[in-house]
Amino acid sequence: MRIFSLFLFGAILACQPAQQESTETASDVDPYSFGSAIVQPDTQRLPRRIAFGSCADQNRPQPILRHVVDRQAELFIYLGDNIYGDTEEMSVLQAKYQMLADKPEFQALRAAMPTVAVWDDHDYGANDAGRHYPKKDSSKAMFMDFWGVPATSLRRQHPGIYGSHMFEENGQRLQLILLDTRTFRDHLLPNDGQGDHKNDYRPNPNPDSTVLGEAQWAWLETQLQEPADLRIIASSIQFGHSYNGWESWTNIPHEQQRFLDLIARTRANGVVFISGDVHWGEISRREPERMYPLYDVTASGINQDWDKIEPNTYRVGDAVAEYNVGMMEVDWEARRLTLLSIDQDNRERNRVEVALDSLRF
Repeated sequence: MRIFSLFLFGAILACQPAQQESTETASDVDPYSFGSAIVQPDTQRLPRRIAFGSCADQNRPQPILRHVVDRQAELFIYLGDNIYGDTEEMSVLQAKYQMLADKPEFQALRAAMPTVAVWDDHDYGANDAGRHYPKKDSSKAMFMDFWGVPATSLRRQHPGIYGSHMFEENGQRLQLILLDTRTFRDHLLPNDGQGDHKNDYRPNPNPDSTVLGEAQWAWLETQLQEPADLRIIASSIQFGHSYNGWESWTNIPHEQQRFLDLIARTRANGVVFISGDVHWGEISRREPERMYPLYDVTASGINQDWDKIEPNTYRVGDAVAEYNVGMMEVDWEARRLTLLSIDQDNRERNRVEVALDSLRF
């Protein structure tokens, strides 16, 4: 969502989305080796401490990652803008991934715990880009290699990067759903200066516009039909907040409502969203009709901030203007979930306690 001036970030290259779909495929991209050990998630045990974050400029230090290691997180979820690529040149994208791979704090994180990821616009390839970005196949191939997605993973076998993990131990299940909010998303409507629209975008009333695309929606429905005690849904853009004119699910409100309706129809228990993108941290709590409360923990950014935090009628506690990450602590025996916002000084800025059994139909 965020794009910066060349004065601040000389390495970021501006791109305009092309109108033609790319014919470039993964086979056109040379294999890349980023020289960093990859720990795969162990789905035979339930993680108790899950950390997550987004918005990490590869040109700058990322000391907050060491706090994640110190807190003994067992899994880290990258929520997008994991690098600032902003290019149609894969050699440029490769070099920026390599800068992240070479950071000692990133190497320490990756050695200590599994890392999984979704992408947002800047690591996808262009600011605010959707399905018209012409190098999405090549960018996906590099994303899959960098994040160590196994060659046999279903994530490599369909367009887009969406996928899931199911963790199970002692009869309890944690489902991690990784969404792709870029590959299939239609153009957003720019702010027309009318009414209460602000910042860059206004809601799109066109019922044909989409965030996920029909194939991903069908896949998501099958995922939500799987039994689980807790479901973490990783969305690079915010889901649970109120409209603020930046990129989010509120730009295509009928898709946001479709998601709510799908959770209700499938009676999917235990849904909690995590999101990034906006360069501030916050926890949102919505109370949709016909279902339990929905939380969205926004963790942004690892080393990015913003000069103006927008109002959010669903916010619980205060927003975090400083660099931040999010964390979930799960007490599987007591069936309690703690949602945390942690700042650059390792302070807990927000703490929300939730009974797992309250997130049920």
